[in-house]
Order: sequence, then structure tokens, then C-alpha cells
Amino acid sequence: MSRDARGPRIVFWRHGQTSWNLESRFQGTTDIALTGEGVRQAQRAARLLSGLRPDLLISSDLQRARHTAEELAKVTGLAVEHHEGLRETYAGSWQGLTNAEIRARYPEEYTAWAQGEPVRRGGGELSTEVADRAVPVVLDAAEKLPENGTLVVVSHGGTIRTMLGRMLGMEAALWECFGGLSNCCWSVLGRGTRGWRLLEHNAGTLPQPVIGDDT
Repeated sequence: MSRDARGPRIVFWRHGQTSWNLESRFQGTTDIALTGEGVRQAQRAARLLSGLRPDLLISSDLQRARHTAEELAKVTGLAVEHHEGLRETYAGSWQGLTNAEIRARYPEEYTAWAQGEPVRRGGGELSTEVADRAVPVVLDAAEKLPENGTLVVVSHGGTIRTMLGRMLGMEAALWECFGGLSNCCWSVLGRGTRGWRLLEHNAGTLPQPVIGDDT
């Protein structure tokens, strides 16, 4: 991905590792801190992303995203704007449960979600509702970019998936076609003559297992 690519770009950067990622617990909007490894992941990724000379930096206000964004702020000198709208999907009673616990306690709900039906997991948000609150935050920031500028958005795996799907004009039922993001990896959208297009997905390192909220 070249800094000299023409047109605005948006880098969607997932936060670093947390203890709940390691335990396969659904985090949702629960405010979980980065592990020591998560901090190191953020520091490494920040060094790589700084090479793009980003122009703007926005982040979810949850601490795992906020602290990830701070590592990029340190090496670029950019200020970070924090937005509640960039939080992970609220998943109600699913939050804090492992994948096995969710399957055991909510088998019908889990099966419906796994089959692609619109489900309020744990009584929480629909994916389309997450996109409704997150995408306007990103588009508003993108409007402030200079010509050929780069925006970095620090958020969460599930929320990033909804933003990619919505901004690429895909039907919600197809958003699960995007594989999950590994901790501190990113996806990139570029603005072309026909709208936004996917330039990279789950970039930043050699392939790694995806651990996190994608149960």
C-alpha cells in the first residue's frame, strides 16, 4: 500500500489483544484493557502505519481501542478524536460469555445468527444498527481529509466489518463474507470513481489466527 496512491484512503485498524480475546469471551461494549502483548502489538503496528503519514486519527472511546490509537498518536504527533459511535456491537447478555457458553445458553439464537439471520445477540444491537451509528462518524472525518489524505479509524472487529460492508454497498446478509481481523491488523478502503473499494483486508503481518468477538 503506497502513500502515493491517489484519492482518500481509510485505514480501519483493530485494537490490540485483550485477556478476553485470549479466553474467547465476547467483549462487545465491555471496557477491557489491553494485555502487555496487546500494547506491543499496537506499538509495532503504529510504526508501520506511521509510514503512511496519516492525516487524521479517530478511535472508539473504549480503552482497548483508545490505548491502541495512542501508540500511533505518539509516533505521528496526531491528536486522537474519540467517538462512542465507533464502539463494538452491544451484545447484551452475550457479553462476557465464551463461545461455548453462548452456544449452550442461547442455542436457537446462536444458530439463527450463524445462519445469517438478523439477530439481536443477547438482546443487543443488529449489525445494521452498528453501521448506522459508526459509518457517519467515519464519513464525517473523511470529509475533512486533504486531497489524497489518509484517515486511520481505530475500532473493533465486528464494527469494522459492518462499516466495510455498508461503505462498499453490500447487503447486510453478505457482510460475514469478510473474514475477521487479527488483533492490530487493518483493512483499507480507497475512494475510486465508482465509490469506495477494498484495497487491503487483515493486513499488517503474516496470517494469524483471529481470536476475539467473532464467535
